[in-house]
Amino acid sequence: MNFLDEATIHVRGGSGGNGCVAFRREKFVPRGGPSGGDGGHGGAVILVGDEGLNTLYHLRRPAVYAAERGRHGEGSNRTGRGGSDYELTVPIGTQVYLADSGELLGEILSEGQRLVVAAGGRGGRGNTRFKSNANKAPRRADPGEEGEDREIRLELKLLADVGVVGLPNAGKSTFISRVSAARPKIADYPFTTLVPQLGVVALDPAETPFVIADLPGLIAGAAEGAGLGHRFLRHVERCRVLLHLVDLSSDQGSVTQDLETIEGELEAFDPGLLQRPRVLVGSKVDSVIAERAETLRQAAELRALPYFEISSAVGSGLGELVRSLAQLLAAAPESESSEES
Repeated sequence: MNFLDEATIHVRGGSGGNGCVAFRREKFVPRGGPSGGDGGHGGAVILVGDEGLNTLYHLRRPAVYAAERGRHGEGSNRTGRGGSDYELTVPIGTQVYLADSGELLGEILSEGQRLVVAAGGRGGRGNTRFKSNANKAPRRADPGEEGEDREIRLELKLLADVGVVGLPNAGKSTFISRVSAARPKIADYPFTTLVPQLGVVALDPAETPFVIADLPGLIAGAAEGAGLGHRFLRHVERCRVLLHLVDLSSDQGSVTQDLETIEGELEAFDPGLLQRPRVLVGSKVDSVIAERAETLRQAAELRALPYFEISSAVGSGLGELVRSLAQLLAAAPESESSEES
């Protein structure tokens, strides 16, 4: 399983180079004076956003990511070369915390965005810097400063426009495979989806596409750690619209119970999630149980939610649903997901 949404790494900024103590010893220069140059600054460790990544899997093994140290100053007032930065690519949606205190250092929300997580040390001053009328031949130079040395925790919250939630086997993976090029695992048993799957949806090439996320099935108690859902509820936080799938063909349990289970877990994790734009969708309408469909339709009216019935197996209702999602996204604030996360 190549998906990884948490990683702890050690980062170390480069130390600054030492300042130099030197004096000019040149022909035809009777009073040479101090000529020690400054040390170069150390490089920094920088996280860079990369849209081509959707996992922290490449950071799964403990490692120290260190930037280059600065070179020492030299005579003839030559400043040491600065150390090179160490750039580490991470997925869009990565939050960065100090591992010991939990302090949020920042988050990566766009392609190419840069975040310094370990600053390099400043280079030391050479003895030329200390020359004065009172001290024309200073023999003092500063050592370079140490770079920041930190252990940081990275937490990925996938950036998706639409998050698909529901009980296991509600038809989430089949749905996303029909409306996008994503190819999640599909099988007739619970928890076939072990990691979030992202797909890009666009009915018309002229339309603005949007990203849809298939999240692993939630069960009762997911917010407290039951099943797999507790690991992935954080990814729902960044979704601007929630698509709630309910199986209309199941003869186990009631529609009301299925619906309230997911709503309860979303509310337990973050009460604000139920205030997001939400669409209620009855799935597997090709083998529908009429009583379940009517109950779900009434539940949608009671909650004032848009309601659709689809069959991903035969393609029924998918176009209308996707167009409705695009309209909801056009009306939803762009910054909503990041403000509430």
